[in-house]
Amino acid sequence: MSLEVVLLEDNNNVLLKRREIKSIIKNAVGSVKKDEAANLLATKLGISSKNLLPISLTSEYGNPDVFALMYYYNDLEDAKKQLPRYRFLRIMSKEDRKKIIDEEKAAKLKAKQAAAAEAKSKKK
Repeated sequence: MSLEVVLLEDNNNVLLKRREIKSIIKNAVGSVKKDEAANLLATKLGISSKNLLPISLTSEYGNPDVFALMYYYNDLEDAKKQLPRYRFLRIMSKEDRKKIIDEEKAAKLKAKQAAAAEAKSKKK
């Protein structure tokens, strides 16, 4: 089944340095994931899917189409300043996401143990 992308709006937000792209993906209810939708839209517009961040995919009861809102940033550093961290974690693969979260937990635990050891040494 081939998915068709229909572009509704393509606004250039100069203040936030991003393109806000609204589109409809025909006959995609329940079958398209955010990364697949981003790849479809990127190929249609001829842009890099790496810098295209899916914000929302919504559908309506009885309608087989999916409404997609995506932001395209020229520089991902701008995106990291503006968008919450979970947006970037959600577009990663599960293995990468788990690896990053485990590293952060380990660093936090190590810092907590170091603080406890320092407090214990000050008491003596």
